[in-house]
Amino acid sequence: MEKENATSLTEFVLTGLTHQPQWKIPLFLAFLVIYLITILGNVGLITLIWNDPHLHIPMYLFLGSLAFVDTSISTVVLPKMLVNFLAKSKLISLSECMAQFFSFNISATTECFLLAAMAYDRYAAICSPLRYPVIMTNGLCIRLLVLSFVGGLLHAIIHEGFLLRLVFCNSNIIHHFYCDIISLLRISCTDTSLNYLIVFIFSGSIQVFTISIILVSYTVILFTILKKKSAKGIRKAFSTCGAHLLSVSLYYGPLLFMYVHPASSQVDDQDMIDSLFYTVIIPVLNPIIYSLRNKQVIESLAKFLKGTV
Repeated sequence: MEKENATSLTEFVLTGLTHQPQWKIPLFLAFLVIYLITILGNVGLITLIWNDPHLHIPMYLFLGSLAFVDTSISTVVLPKMLVNFLAKSKLISLSECMAQFFSFNISATTECFLLAAMAYDRYAAICSPLRYPVIMTNGLCIRLLVLSFVGGLLHAIIHEGFLLRLVFCNSNIIHHFYCDIISLLRISCTDTSLNYLIVFIFSGSIQVFTISIILVSYTVILFTILKKKSAKGIRKAFSTCGAHLLSVSLYYGPLLFMYVHPASSQVDDQDMIDSLFYTVIIPVLNPIIYSLRNKQVIESLAKFLKGTV
């Protein structure tokens, strides 16, 4: 009987960020503005890179792919969050919940691989500037992009497959604003120790692998920069790497806290605050961070605006 009751649980309730009615409209408006800025910024960046032949080089192909992934993450999470701010019912079906997590996992994992590939690209550009066109060809760039998206897809398939083995009977209340894997594991009445182990092994391995590439790349870059005698060269190198380092720092902090130690006793509010960084804050900040610190992007934007006037 318990098994039958468990399998009949096919709808969940997303509690969202707040239970206080007076905050729902202000939060709805704030996140709506953030979402619109996110879409405008990232789609605008993709459009600039697509339309300007001078930007059809690895650095900007990676940046355009990052903008696409950020758009995907934001679109998977924010529209449902916005609806729940105003809706009386915050129900989400099991199939919709699984689809949301699957889509989010693909994008979030792909972003990890993209950030690592971008660090290697900066290493090649700064440490071997004369050989850079030979090392980082468009062909290699495309292969790295394909591997990043395939890696994201395979990672999502693994977790989705292990989630589908679970039944939910303890509760249908998800204390989150989207269907995060840790929140789902907490309300399952099936033994989730294997799922936690899979999260720790695969998510942890991906983060350690990609962070290692980033750390090694920037360590070598740092030593290369310190060897330079030209102050102009040092400023240019720091300017080139600064945006990427800031993006990496903001993205990996919350992810490491949540997924490398998923079995730790964390309060749900802290989970949601951490999740806000990589689902809402990072996607809106990335196009601003990369565009404002990139002379070529600014010049391309100026040409584009002149051409449309």
